[in-house]
Amino acid sequence: MQKHPVQPLKIKRLENFKGELPAYQSELASGFDVRAQLAEPMVLKRGARALIPTGLSFEIPAGFEIQARPRSGLAAKHGISLVNTPGTIDADYRGEVKIILINLGDEDFPIKDQDRIAQLVLCPIVQAQFEIVDDLSNSKRGAGGFGSTGV
Repeated sequence: MQKHPVQPLKIKRLENFKGELPAYQSELASGFDVRAQLAEPMVLKRGARALIPTGLSFEIPAGFEIQARPRSGLAAKHGISLVNTPGTIDADYRGEVKIILINLGDEDFPIKDQDRIAQLVLCPIVQAQFEIVDDLSNSKRGAGGFGSTGV
């Protein structure tokens, strides 16, 4: 089986960090799981959101970002997602990564210390060089949006 390319990523464990470091859960996984670092268990009420600490900060290489994404099992089984999915962690940010969870499910959701709460994906970035023009080239779709291409 062919493996993904590997990029070094520096991780700093902060004072509130305990437990296991992030890990990929399978050989070809795109994202690595991060865990809640909580002094006490909490309940994420139905319809509520909360900022959950991970106890980690990263030195992301230039040309990359980390995207925070929901864990599919939490989303499918409990309606737990991220408010700003995917959340972007820029290469020049050195603070603690915190996850903005939201409960879109039908019931309150308990979160315990060390629960896997999100997955992070290291992604390459290309910045745009803006060019002001008077006209854009035509396309078949044109200005059609918001459902214009069908169901």
